Amino acid sequence: MKGGIITQKNKDYCTIRTRMPAGILSIEKMRGLAAIAEKYGQTEVHLTTRQTIEIPHIHHTKLEAIEADLLKNGTPVGSERDEIVNIVACPGTDRCKFANIDTISLAMKLDEKLFGKEMPTKLRISISGCPYACTSPILNEIGITGRKKPLRTPGLCTGCGHCTEYCRESAIEVRNGAAVVNDAKCFQCGVCIESCPFKLIGIETQGYRITVGGRRGRHPKLGRELVEVETEDEVVEIIEKLSYWIYRRAWSGRLLSDQLDDIQFEKFKEEILSSRN
Repeated sequence: MKGGIITQKNKDYCTIRTRMPAGILSIEKMRGLAAIAEKYGQTEVHLTTRQTIEIPHIHHTKLEAIEADLLKNGTPVGSERDEIVNIVACPGTDRCKFANIDTISLAMKLDEKLFGKEMPTKLRISISGCPYACTSPILNEIGITGRKKPLRTPGLCTGCGHCTEYCRESAIEVRNGAAVVNDAKCFQCGVCIESCPFKLIGIETQGYRITVGGRRGRHPKLGRELVEVETEDEVVEIIEKLSYWIYRRAWSGRLLSDQLDDIQFEKFKEEILSSRN
């Protein structure tokens, strides 16, 4: 009955989903996982949309044995049921030139504290290093997005227009020899900060935007904004409070996106915001 053990169409067999936060896997563990798959008669594995690996076609009589082998390899059985499942993250500042936050570090911290926690409904967490949102955070029950708001000091801009070429939201235009930002259009992606050839654009604010109640599937919904915080530790604290609130207030049998109003999300949001003032 482990969350990551999924009964197949032929009910004598199961697919084993592993725990792999942010899809990070060492070469040693990858070799070990391949050896385990071969040991149980498999010639291939499956890469999932939630950045983990599944081993298919495992007979139900071998579940305890493969669970022990996976645990020893450091790739234990994952999560799929009504619980906090594998945490997804983009490469973040480690590799992506657009990223504003260290997504991998955050994913590992959240995984250590929350992975596999029993919930009344499945809880998916997705982290994106910037508003390009490659991991679709706003389409997950909990989404985290790294953002940077540009700071322009009056009198410094040369009006070269370089940043306007890089802004995909057309939020910047040159007026009277200086670049002007339309805050209503700005996505706070931070690209203009990096694009300035004279390094004249600073950072006014940098943080993590947290959204709640998104979903993919047959009837996708966008998550609602909860709060924006400045540090990784604040994110972990908020997500812990959020998961506890969902555990105490949500019902089983319904996706979180369908019951936010019933469990008084706006009231919870007010409590979170007031506790930060």
